[in-house]
Amino acid sequence: MFSKFAVHKNYIVQLKNNILIVDDVHPIFMEQAEARGYQCDYRPTIKAEEALQIIGDYAGLVIRSKFLVTKQVFDIATSLRFVCRAGAGMDNIDEVYAIQKGVTLINAPEGNSDAVGEHAIGLLLSLMNNLNRGDAEIRAGKWDREGNRGHELKGKTVGIIGYGHMGHSFARKLSGFQVDVIAYDKYKTGFSDRYAREVSMEQIIKHSDVLSVHVPLTAETNGLVDDEYLFHFKKPIFFINTSRGKTAKVSAVLNAIKQGKIIGAGLDVLEVEKFPALTEQAWFDELRQSGKVILSPHVAGWTFDSYRKISEVMAEKLINLID
Repeated sequence: MFSKFAVHKNYIVQLKNNILIVDDVHPIFMEQAEARGYQCDYRPTIKAEEALQIIGDYAGLVIRSKFLVTKQVFDIATSLRFVCRAGAGMDNIDEVYAIQKGVTLINAPEGNSDAVGEHAIGLLLSLMNNLNRGDAEIRAGKWDREGNRGHELKGKTVGIIGYGHMGHSFARKLSGFQVDVIAYDKYKTGFSDRYAREVSMEQIIKHSDVLSVHVPLTAETNGLVDDEYLFHFKKPIFFINTSRGKTAKVSAVLNAIKQGKIIGAGLDVLEVEKFPALTEQAWFDELRQSGKVILSPHVAGWTFDSYRKISEVMAEKLINLID
């Protein structure tokens, strides 16, 4: 009788500490989690249907972007106590249902905010100084100084939409460029600091020479940057998006470029990403042929450094959760 109870008790303890990892994360997360008594089942190549068959046996789940944690997943994962998102965005998790189910959600925007801020700076400087175009022209045998004359960042007004970890990081990186940084955040007030000044959306539209988007993807931010929104800007702008692709309609960005409302756009994210789906979009040919757009494959927050820092932040938050 005692031995059966002991086995059952050990199973409960084991179940309570099991973590299923369905995507690639830095080994430091496993090291730190296991040092605190967790058991990590690392399966970065597991298919979604396979994960659903076993997820009921785990107290924790670690994901990145490929795995959707839907209502169905929460209903199947009856033992789930927490979900760790190795990154910042939580748009692949049904957050409302997670709260209803009593599941704690952990993300790690602190781990890749520096990477995003630096990438946004890189896109902006490349656009303002025609670096990509100048490089391509020289390689093709064309030497055009006048056609590649650039713009200086000093003295410009940079407007930031969303002043969380990413927006703040971008503002901090801009602090040495002698620019006026203004920021709008619908969900925060009183956040003015040494790097940015809180303003209304109307002031963003009126004063910005540069617009950079740093918001999560929600029902409210989906399609935020559209034709109507861009129409109201008082000055031609440089546009940067390192947040989520669906926050800005590509067709609207291209229309604004043709109308002279956008001087150049740096897009790390797109409404539709990866091939072949990208080639099927009506706007893709115009986008790839535009000399006023710089594209990168959703890598702003994905550096060799952030790969480790994200896992460190997740592990620290998990440990704090149980302490």
